[in-house]
Amino acid sequence: MEISMLIGAMVAAAIYTLTPGPAFLAMLGIGAAQGRRASANFLIGHFAGDMMWASLALVAIIGSRVLDPMVFNILAMICGIYLFWLGIRAVMAKRKPDGAVNIVVRRPLRRGFIFGITNPKGYPVAVAMFTALLAQDAASLDWNSMSGLLLASAIGFLIADMILIWLVGLGVLRRLYRRHEIWIVRATGILFIGFAVQAIANALPSLSHSLAHSFGALRKL
Repeated sequence: MEISMLIGAMVAAAIYTLTPGPAFLAMLGIGAAQGRRASANFLIGHFAGDMMWASLALVAIIGSRVLDPMVFNILAMICGIYLFWLGIRAVMAKRKPDGAVNIVVRRPLRRGFIFGITNPKGYPVAVAMFTALLAQDAASLDWNSMSGLLLASAIGFLIADMILIWLVGLGVLRRLYRRHEIWIVRATGILFIGFAVQAIANALPSLSHSLAHSFGALRKL
């Protein structure tokens, strides 16, 4: 297996965890109110959802690649467009009046588990992230690489979780995040747009070639 594939899966998992989203905001709120231990329990529970969505994303990506290269390229294009849409929405986000109140979460481990496996954006975002980061190694993807990619993803999730657990305990971070939340969200949008452009740029040449080949074959019939 190419080392770039493992690095791609690990980076995709880490970015999936570190980019601000519903789970990130929930973890930050729990950490701000109850400390690092509570936020760590939340992330431990959420890890189950992370691995579930990563597994389903890799099954979709590898399955489409094994079936037909054009399917992977179409998937990459769709995911790239989806990421671009998410990025534009984040960049265009506007500040809302903050009326949130910190509520004590008595079972952060269970909250994280439920939050992770029921996140409706977990699957499409995971597919988009992994597709963008693995597109350059599309030709090498097969079922034999599944276990290695999952292990690399788990390492990426754990590294990102440890970073978050450390960061959430910093009072300066909590104050900084609350003060500059809108700009952090917009920066995340720019990151999504960058990955979208990469996914589309990697898929477009191969997709164009596949479509040209398909049309050529039809003309010969």
